[in-house]
Amino acid sequence: MQNFVQFLPETVLTVTFCIAILIGLIFQKNPKIVGWVTFIGLLTTLYFVIKQAGISEEIFSGMIAVDPFAVFFKLLTAICALIIVLFSMYSMEVQTTEKRMVEYYALLVSMTLGMFLMAGATNVLMMVLAMELTSLSSYILAGYTKEASDSSEASLKYIIYGAVSSGVMLYGISILFGLTGAMNYAGINRALSISAPNYAALLLATIFIVVGFGYKISAVPFHFWTPDVYEGAPITITAFLSVASKAAGFAMMMRFFKIIFIDTAILALPSGVWTSLYNFEWNKLLVILSVLTMTLGNLVAVWQDNLKRLLAYSSIAHAGYMLMGVILLSDKGIAAVLIYFVMYLFMNLGAFFVVMLVANKTGSEDISAYRGLGYRSPLIAVAMALFLLSLTGLPPTAGFIGKFYLFAAVLDAKWFWLAVVGAVNSVISLYYYARVLRYMFLRDADDNSKPLPLHRIETLILLALAVPTLLFGLYFTPIVDLANASAQMFGLH
Repeated sequence: MQNFVQFLPETVLTVTFCIAILIGLIFQKNPKIVGWVTFIGLLTTLYFVIKQAGISEEIFSGMIAVDPFAVFFKLLTAICALIIVLFSMYSMEVQTTEKRMVEYYALLVSMTLGMFLMAGATNVLMMVLAMELTSLSSYILAGYTKEASDSSEASLKYIIYGAVSSGVMLYGISILFGLTGAMNYAGINRALSISAPNYAALLLATIFIVVGFGYKISAVPFHFWTPDVYEGAPITITAFLSVASKAAGFAMMMRFFKIIFIDTAILALPSGVWTSLYNFEWNKLLVILSVLTMTLGNLVAVWQDNLKRLLAYSSIAHAGYMLMGVILLSDKGIAAVLIYFVMYLFMNLGAFFVVMLVANKTGSEDISAYRGLGYRSPLIAVAMALFLLSLTGLPPTAGFIGKFYLFAAVLDAKWFWLAVVGAVNSVISLYYYARVLRYMFLRDADDNSKPLPLHRIETLILLALAVPTLLFGLYFTPIVDLANASAQMFGLH
C-alpha cells in the first residue's frame, strides 16, 4: 500500500484519462466539458505531487524513484500540462474539431502520465515503457489536425523516426543487460563496479541508448523529425513537446547516466562532483552532441520565415545549451539544467502562445503576419518581445538567469572552450529573434491588417506567462534553492 500512496499522482492521471473518455461518451453534444475535467484532474495531480516534496525512496521493487529530482520534473510537467489545457480552450485548431476533442484531452493526459513515469524511472524496462507511452500519445496528437495538409505527414515522420530510435535504444539496452545481467540502474552500477566490462561493448551500448535519448530531446543528428512535426502539429501540442517532452527526456537521461556510471568508490572529490567508472568518458559523447545541436539549431533558424519552424530550431538549440550542464559530472551542472528548464517553461510557452494568438486571428504563422504588430496589438507585441529577449538570454529576463547559472557551471568545471561556443551561439540566436522584433516594431502594417483584439482570459494567460518571465529575471532565489536541493538529493536511495 505504501507503494500506491507514493504513486498517487500517476494514479490520478490514470483515473482522469478514464473519466475524460466516459464524460465524452455521456456529453457527446458538449465535448468541451472534457477540457475542464482534464484541468481539474491535472490540478489534483499537481496537489499530490507537491505533497511528495522531501520524500526520497524507490517503489515497486526499484522500478520508480520518488525523490526531489523526480518531483521537480513532475511539477514542471504538470504546470506545463495545465497551461496547455488552457491554450487548447482558446485554440482555433482544437476548438473547430469537436468530434475529436475528447480523444485530444484524453491523449494529453496519457502523454503527461508517460512523462511522469519517465522522470522517475530507475529501471531500463520502465524507462522504455514510459518513453513509449509518451511517444504513442504524441504520435496521434501530432497528426490531430488531419484537415491540414502537413499534419498527417508530420505524424508519419514522427512515428518512423520514433520507431527507429526506440529500436536502436532497445538493442543498446539488450547489450547492457548482457554485460551486467541487471535492469535496475543501481544493479547495473554494482555489476559494472564489481568487474570491468568489455569496453567496446559498453561504448556501443551507450551510443545506441544515446540515440533514444537524443531523439527525445531533439538533439542533432536525431532532430530531423522536429521541424516538420512542430510545424504540422497543432500549436498547443508543439508547445507541449518543446517543453514537457524535452524536460522528461532530460530527466530520464540525467538519472540514467549519473546512477549507472557513477564511481561510488572515489570519495576524494569536492562535494557535488563525481567521476565515471573506469574513466568511461560518456560525457565526451554528449559534448559533441551539445555543440552540434546548439550550432545547427541556431544557424538553420536564421533562414526560417515560419514562426513555428523558427521556434522548432530554437528549441533544438536550447537542447544543446542544456546538454552543457549534463556533461559536467557535477551537482552544479544538474542544478543549472533544472533552473534553465523553469525559465524555459515560461518564455517558450509564452512565445508559442503568441504564435497561436496571431495564427487564430490572421490564419498565418508566417513572419509577415507580424508586420506592425506593435501598433495593431501593443500588448501581444511587447509580450512577444519579452519572450524573445528571454530566449536570447538578455537581462533582466528569466532566460538570462538560466544561461548565467548554466555558463557559470561550465566555467566552474573548466570547460572554457564549451562556454565560448555557447556564447557565440547565443549571439547568433539574437539575429533571428531580432528579425521578429523588427517586423513587429519597425515594419509598417499592411493596408488590410486589422487590430488583434484579445479575450479577457487570453490576456490573463499572456500576462501569467510574461510576468514570471520578467519576475524570475529579478528574483530567482527560491528556484535556485529548489534546483540545488533537487540535484543534491538526486540518485541517493
